[in-house]
Amino acid sequence: MVTRRDVASIVGLGVGLGAVTAAALAAPAVAQTADPNESTFARIRRTKKMRIGAVGGGAPYYMKDLASGQWKGFYIDIAKGLADDMEAELDITETTWGNSVLDLQANKIDIFFGLNPTPKRALVVDFSVPVFNNAFAILCKKDFKPKSWAELNSPDIKIAVDQGSSHDQVVSRLTPKAQITRLKTADDATAALQTGRVDAQCLITMLSLTVLKKNPSLGQLVVPTPIFATTSNAGFRREADKTWRDYVNTWIDFNKGLGFIRNAIITNMELVGVTEADIPPGVSL
Repeated sequence: MVTRRDVASIVGLGVGLGAVTAAALAAPAVAQTADPNESTFARIRRTKKMRIGAVGGGAPYYMKDLASGQWKGFYIDIAKGLADDMEAELDITETTWGNSVLDLQANKIDIFFGLNPTPKRALVVDFSVPVFNNAFAILCKKDFKPKSWAELNSPDIKIAVDQGSSHDQVVSRLTPKAQITRLKTADDATAALQTGRVDAQCLITMLSLTVLKKNPSLGQLVVPTPIFATTSNAGFRREADKTWRDYVNTWIDFNKGLGFIRNAIITNMELVGVTEADIPPGVSL
């Protein structure tokens, strides 16, 4: 004989099973919704996509083939190596040197290789350990070959830089007496040297070598003494969870030790006509 209590228990069990089934059906939908507080590292592992920024005209760092749309450059090769070890697909967003920090802050990209860790940038983004060192150099007109920063620090000397860059900062600090012409881009500064409006342009060695290979008649490359260098690092969006930054730091140090990063740099420099033999004495990567 089935009592009212038995019926109530059966009905209750049915309702309970129905609720469990409904919850189970709803669970996958909930699981697929991204957590707004999800860390960059966790998102890359979940989506299997690693987003980087790349500069179209940034050879040998970044080079984009306009016909095929394919990317080359040593930071592309380095990023591919990082993505492979993360078991992720590389997702490339075109940006500019000036907009890269903004893209990191806006969470459009997960990492940007090729940033100098200036104090101003460090206020808003995080940096990796150095990927490589890059000495500051001077591209000089043909009849001008200073040996030191002290020789450049004269009211008679005109130096062009791209405004707000690390080139601007080092010239402002080391040659305050010189006539410093601040222009919008590094290409504008090169044009000023080419047309004779200035005596020299400050660039990091890597870019100086590339510019001279494109235009050997521009002048010569000088690395003034004492040698001052900056580092080329990766930048990250600032977040509480530092797992992504810490992982990249470990990856960079490991691959520097293996020689992978140096090989990627040298190989891609050759794509723009620069060989290891072109690197000035006393300058190391």
